[in-house]
Amino acid sequence: MTTGAQTPGTPARPRRSRLRTFLPLGLAAWLVLEIWLLTVVAGASSGLVVFLVLLAGLVLGSVVIKRAGRRAFRNLSEALQQQQSGAMPTAARPNSEGNGLMMLGGLLLMIPGLVSDAVGLLLLLPPVQKAVSRSAERTFERKLREADPSTLGGAFQQARMYRPDGKVVQGEVIRDEPGDAPKEPRPPLTH
Repeated sequence: MTTGAQTPGTPARPRRSRLRTFLPLGLAAWLVLEIWLLTVVAGASSGLVVFLVLLAGLVLGSVVIKRAGRRAFRNLSEALQQQQSGAMPTAARPNSEGNGLMMLGGLLLMIPGLVSDAVGLLLLLPPVQKAVSRSAERTFERKLREADPSTLGGAFQQARMYRPDGKVVQGEVIRDEPGDAPKEPRPPLTH
């Protein structure tokens, strides 16, 4: 006999994001492409040529990463020295930007494969670095504008209030306002 009420079903699983769906597929396709290109080049020339190309990419990538790291450390130490001396920091030098992209390019050069070497070499070019950094900055700003301002706080609050087994943890929120002195000592936190 039915009463007209809906029977409770199983809770729906949340949808997987596109990144979680397509990232493993993209990595697998990239790996297959790299191996196929290496076999094609080895068949057209010899295995020694492929070995030398991979070795050259490893050496060049390590030199690029070392150079970009030194430049980033030098820029950081100069900025700290200017800040300690009380001087206003100067505008960024034209070559000071893109250290992260240079390091990424060096890392891609170090990864064995011809496609990763080509992308790594492209990331070493200043016009490509500027275009990638502008695109990343616009994407980051757009994501920040679209984000709900309370999502991080709400997630943190939910993580503190609910245990993994679903039980609610009792407690109270104490907000310290600037200028307020504590009225009484707080009890120690226990598990």
